[in-house]
Amino acid sequence: MTSQEVTFHVIMYKSAKFIGINRHSLTIDGKGVTTLAAFHGCPLQCEYCLNPQSWRIDSPLQILTTEEFYNFVKIDNLYFLATNGGITFGGGEPLLHVPFILEYFELFGKQWTMNMESSLHVPLKTLQKVYKNVHEWIIDIKDLNPEIYLSYTKKDPKRAINNLKFLLSEGLSEQIMVRVPIIPDYNTEEDTLKTIDLLHKMGVVHIDHFKYIVREKEKSEI
Repeated sequence: MTSQEVTFHVIMYKSAKFIGINRHSLTIDGKGVTTLAAFHGCPLQCEYCLNPQSWRIDSPLQILTTEEFYNFVKIDNLYFLATNGGITFGGGEPLLHVPFILEYFELFGKQWTMNMESSLHVPLKTLQKVYKNVHEWIIDIKDLNPEIYLSYTKKDPKRAINNLKFLLSEGLSEQIMVRVPIIPDYNTEEDTLKTIDLLHKMGVVHIDHFKYIVREKEKSEI
């Protein structure tokens, strides 16, 4: 073979920006032992955002390709296999990074579970590209009252609600857990009970109902 006949195949993996990757979460971000990978970027700007660095342009970030990400998380392979755990993508909004997630899953991630912590505030066509690969959904729906949702997130809830209805229509009710927080200064326990009633009528089975504790640091950062 001459030098002119030699070809080189360079694989160009997709990359994404992360605000943090946290190992050894247990039953909080999915079943078993999980690693929570938090992406940068979010379509919402919630008043008491737990991760405001996810939408700030000056946040310190870690940029990883799918291969680099896999090499980072595979250290916990035995934990994942022993507990039926795996990777939970959060953020920010992980569904803003569907090309990265799909490539990671196809090339490296099929041996573990893949969970998604999402507001579902993305176009339906985006959700449709990835939903069949997700084992468990953790959905942060805030409140189904449009005025409360708009006041807290600066967005209309219709997109998130329609996407939730789509997932339910696909028979995924047992794989969905919806978080409904009591948010100080924005809603009341009565408001959240109304949201929970509506969610049950939609077909949601698993709901995490809790009171959001606002820390002074969060108030000062907004």
